[in-house]
Amino acid sequence: MKFIISTTLMLLSLISFSQEQEVYKLSLEDAIERALDSSYVAVNAKRDQLKALKQKWETTADGLPQISAGIDYEYNPKLIVTPLPGEIVGGEPGTIVPVTFGTEQNMRATATLNQLIFDGSYIVALKAAKTFLEYSKNANDKTRLEVRQSAINAYANALLVESSVEVLKQNEMTVKENLDETQRTFEEGLAEQEEVEQLQITYQQISNSLRNSQRNLDLSKQTLSMVLGIPVDAKLVLTDNLENLAMKQLADFDLIEQQLEVEENIDYKIANNLVKQRQLEWQLEKSKFLPTLTAFANYGTTTFGNEFVFLDSSQQWFQFSTVGVSLNIPIFSSLKRAKRSQRAEIALMQAETDLKESVEQIKLEFNQAKSDYNFALENYQTAQANLDLAERIERKNITKYKEGLSTSFELRQAQLQLYNAQNSYLESMLQLINSKTSLETILNSPNISN
Repeated sequence: MKFIISTTLMLLSLISFSQEQEVYKLSLEDAIERALDSSYVAVNAKRDQLKALKQKWETTADGLPQISAGIDYEYNPKLIVTPLPGEIVGGEPGTIVPVTFGTEQNMRATATLNQLIFDGSYIVALKAAKTFLEYSKNANDKTRLEVRQSAINAYANALLVESSVEVLKQNEMTVKENLDETQRTFEEGLAEQEEVEQLQITYQQISNSLRNSQRNLDLSKQTLSMVLGIPVDAKLVLTDNLENLAMKQLADFDLIEQQLEVEENIDYKIANNLVKQRQLEWQLEKSKFLPTLTAFANYGTTTFGNEFVFLDSSQQWFQFSTVGVSLNIPIFSSLKRAKRSQRAEIALMQAETDLKESVEQIKLEFNQAKSDYNFALENYQTAQANLDLAERIERKNITKYKEGLSTSFELRQAQLQLYNAQNSYLESMLQLINSKTSLETILNSPNISN
């Protein structure tokens, strides 16, 4: 019995320990760092960049020596019969004599070396591989910027819901106190039933909102877990505070004054990469008008016989070798190469137009993001001032209600005004954080290097 109890306690302690291991205490910076390192999107983006590096070496290898080897074995149950004039083999002149050549079994071992000497498309391919590697790096940087933005948005949203739960709890407690006090006053005959019912409506609405916010808090943390690349059933403890994060956004005055450098924007870099790729594709098509020159060398050994005796040490093998060059000159393709080159040139012009459009789009997005950030700053300050006013109005109405100088309807209106001010204040902080993040993303200002 003691053994069973001790075993059970040990298992329970192990379960408790495993559960403790799944608790993640994260500040916003911790969340960003984890997302950049472990999120599903960021991990695959790193792999895409690694694939591009392998592809660059793959392209380079095409111009390096290529060595291959092979072993061929042939068995001829029926040898080919060749007709020959009779006088050649000692027969009657004018007759045809059937003759078989060869042996029933043959084996050959060959080694081949091929070396590219000149190929215009190979030179272009080397440049294209380098450009593609640059593109994959920029694509990875763009992904990391987006992952950072998603992590900030998800973290701030979870803090918003968390703060909303705390505010609703406080509001519920305040309304419950007013409701209980009004209920006692009603029972003493000093208040009307309508006053109790007004407060009951307010209390029920707040209670419903609180329960819904508590459910949303779990969902918002699960969403954050997905963004960070950790199990959604893990427990998250957010160590930052929404109000403190909002205050940090106010302190960054340099961001408002920072000017846009289009060349530093990640979307511009990617669009410019596309132009370079189209240029190289055009060069590739033009390079197909040039000849190609390759060198080759073969070395092998062969043996034959009517029986399989090739593994015997006494079997005689005959060696052979070949060295040469191959020149391929394109002469006429019925204008196929010319049209492909023209099509590639049109694609290049399209990419250049897309680049110009990207520049203007980036400028527009920057102006919009800057305007949104300025509005978020103003809205935050207004919401903060409105909240202070709404809190004072509610406190005055509670005092007046207790003193019998106002009705429960007037108190309810003041409370609803306070709740709206509280929601607006929380939303303004989230808007401030998210708008600043969007502006930073366009400016490519955060440090998201690997």
